[in-house]
Order: sequence, then structure tokens, then C-alpha cells
Amino acid sequence: MGNIRMWLLAAVAGLLMTVVMNHRSGNSLNTAQSPVIAQTRAPELSPPRFTATAPNPAVTQATAVPGTTRVTGLPDFSQLVAENGAAVVNISVTEKVQKTNNFAMPSDGDDPLSQFFHRFQNPAPGRAPPGHGIGSGFIVSSDGYVLTNAHVVADAAEVSVKLTDRREFPAKVVGVDKRSDVALIKIAATGLPSVRFGDPTRVRAGQWVIAIGSPFGFESSVTAGVVSAVARALPDETYVPFIQTDAAVNPGNSGGPLFNLDGEVIGINSQIYSRTGGFMGMSFAIPIDIALNVKEQLMHTGKVSRSRIGVAVQEVNQQLAQTFGLGTPHGALVSLVEPKSPAEQAGLKPGDVITSVNGRNIQRSLDLPTVIAALPPGSQAKIGIWHDRKGSEVMVKTILLDSEPAQTAGSHESEEDGGKLGLAVRPIDPSEQQELHTRGHLVVEQVTGPALAAGLQVGDVVLGVNGASISTATDMKTAVAHAGHSVALLIQREDAQIYIPVDLG
Repeated sequence: MGNIRMWLLAAVAGLLMTVVMNHRSGNSLNTAQSPVIAQTRAPELSPPRFTATAPNPAVTQATAVPGTTRVTGLPDFSQLVAENGAAVVNISVTEKVQKTNNFAMPSDGDDPLSQFFHRFQNPAPGRAPPGHGIGSGFIVSSDGYVLTNAHVVADAAEVSVKLTDRREFPAKVVGVDKRSDVALIKIAATGLPSVRFGDPTRVRAGQWVIAIGSPFGFESSVTAGVVSAVARALPDETYVPFIQTDAAVNPGNSGGPLFNLDGEVIGINSQIYSRTGGFMGMSFAIPIDIALNVKEQLMHTGKVSRSRIGVAVQEVNQQLAQTFGLGTPHGALVSLVEPKSPAEQAGLKPGDVITSVNGRNIQRSLDLPTVIAALPPGSQAKIGIWHDRKGSEVMVKTILLDSEPAQTAGSHESEEDGGKLGLAVRPIDPSEQQELHTRGHLVVEQVTGPALAAGLQVGDVVLGVNGASISTATDMKTAVAHAGHSVALLIQREDAQIYIPVDLG
């Protein structure tokens, strides 16, 4: 026992002496810098050794290069909400006619998706008295003008606006535009906070956005998400290229603003895609530039005037682009030109691809009605077209859209041709033309082969091949024989005209 004590005392004494000596010589006790401790032994007793743990090279390397992993945090929206939240209002309505449900559907339509798109006006929370509903809106000028959705106030006998400071005002409906689902209302107040407007053309998928509104009556609720897509077409919506987001919006958000990170309004929350009536990750906002155009017209005239030129168009897919000699699929393919319309007077024909309007590129078929509708009726529009495999321009005078335009054709994947396509046709006599309301001369009697695979049907009326009108089966066979690997047939099916591409192999 005594020997152990003596050994311990000797070891401690030796260690203290080493410390003093190192201190005097300016050495550090850091094991990574000084190997002295690892080599220190008791002066007289040799068995025990004090060994320092060797440094880990991996750890040393990681700590020697700080900041190699860059971590970024999520945005903080609190300042944005603090600066803009007071301009968002809650809207309560008393309806003229009691509705049978809480959600207004855009259209029953033939599109199977249309039943899942909801314009989301919500009944008041708690109990839901008949004929009452709520929505959202936002102040666009300090003198009391408020933008909201048309479906929020369209059937209202009374409208009330509640501010974030709990003041309430009766509101006058200045005007309603159901085509864009935008409405302008006015309250008798001044000095109000108002929003700033952004540029929807600069919106890109992936950008952060926030929605403020009153979902289910919970006022001033804030939700965040990203832009999922831009220029999104919805069933039965012709004039609005929607901004799609995954920011949570629900019944009661309808008419509320969609903000970018600069605190600018870029859209009005209008619809959701839902199987249940509640949010399922897809919401749609009206671009603010379209809403502001409507607002200006409603403010000055109480109504909205739109233009048209008298065409029906469809999307250009890859096969149609190849058929008409376009390098890439773009533009709006003209499938119908109304008789005596401005388009016919300007020389536009089915098979022309409209590529620009007044210098603005037309990338998709949805772009055309949006751009044309925004022009003043009676104005001259310079239309860029792709005709007969070359580009040209024509001037078209717009006219007032005073009735529903010709139905826009879908981009169906089908086509027709004689023999080579597996298509049997017969001439149409004048009495049949009147009965079918068609100017065509050939009707399909039998479909096989490529034509069947493309989707042609018995009863389709063949109007043209690759942009050229045809009157006889011989005309059709000749056109197909010179077409190459694919042809685009213009057909009439019931009241719609569409181009159907057929792959000839």
C-alpha cells in the first residue's frame, strides 16, 4: 500500500514539474500541439504510462474548413404581413336568392376535371343562416375601392366590409365581371391603407407567395406556399391564365390577395381544385394585371368591353407543328374562321397559326383570347401568322365581344385521310349540309387503321387537309399522298371544328 502511495506521489510531482517547465518555456498544454504529456512517465516507476489520445484527422479537417456547408433558412413573412395585412378586408353578403349549396361550380361541362374546380365562397362560421356568405377582398385605393371576386358579390342584396381595426361599412357594388370573376365595390371611407401591385409577367414557378384572407370566417389568416405554375388554363375559363400555387386557401379566402415577397399583390385568389370542397394543395389566382384592367373599366363605365376577331383556335402539339412546318410547337392554330368576321376579311384561314399580336408572342392557344380581349373594340391589331410554311403579318380590326365566341377546340390527337389512312368518305348533298350546319362536302362513313388510332369517328365532316380546303375524295387522297409522314385534317364534329394530326408511319 505504501509503495502505491509513493508511486502516485512521484507521478504527480513529475507532472507538476513538467507543467512548470513548459509554462516557463512558453509551451501550451494543448494535446494537439505538444506531445510532451504523451511521453511523460513517472521518474522511478516504469510500468504505468500516460498516453494522450491521437487526434482524429477527419475531425481536424472538418473543423479546419469552417462554412463548407451552406445552410439557408425559410423566409420570415411577419414584416410583409404587418405592412400589408391592414389592407385586406372581410366581406359579408346577404344574397338576393338563397343558394342550394355553399360552393359555386364554374361549369358542369364535359371535362371530367371541371367538377373538381371550386370557386370558394363560404357560409358564415358556426351556424350558416340561409342567404348569407363571406369572402375576402383588398383595398386598392385610399378612398375606399375594394377588389374581390365576382362570385362573392354577384347575387348580393347587401354587402358589408369589415376592416382589421373592426370598423364595418356598407358597400356599394360598382360592377361585376363574371367572365374574369372580378368585382369592384366601394365603401364610404378615406385615408385607408391600400396594397401595391406587382407584375404578373415576372412571376415564376418556385417563387414564394402568401395569401391573406378569411378562410371559414377566420379573419386575417395568413398562409404561405410557392407558385406551382403560371398561365394555367382551367375548364370553361377562356380569358384568364391563372397563377397556380400550393398556398392553402379555403372557402372564405375567395377574393383575397396573393402577395409576392416584395409585398406586392400579383393575383386574386379565386378557385381551388378539390374533391371535398376544401384545400387539397392546388389553388388558382387571377393575375392582377387582368383584374386591374377590369377594375378601370368598371370604375369608369360600370361594365367591361372585350374584343374578338372571329376565330376558334386550338393548341399546337409536336405533331401539328411538324405537319405545318413549325420548328417548335407554339402559337394558336386556327381551326375555324367565322363568316364575315374581321378574321375572314383580313384573309385568315383554318390552318394558319397565329404567332403574335401587336408584337406580343403567342406561345399557347390560351394566350390569344386573353390578348385580343384586352384590346379596345374597333382597334387595329397586327397579327403575326404562320401560313403556308412561312411567316407574314395581317391587320385585323377587332369588334366588340357582345356574345359568346366560337367554342375553342381542344387538342385532340386524331386525323383523317383516304386509303393510306384507312378512311372511307362520301359526298354530302346540299340538304345534308343544311341539316349538319356545315360547309364541308365529305362525311366519314368508315374508319380503320391510322385514322381509327388517331380518333376519327363515323359522322365527322372533313373540311381540309394541311390547311387546304377539299371538296372531293380525290382532293383528299391527293393531299395525303403529298403529305409525308403525317397530315393534319380539319374536321367538323357537331358544332366544333378541330385539327386532328394523323401519323402515316
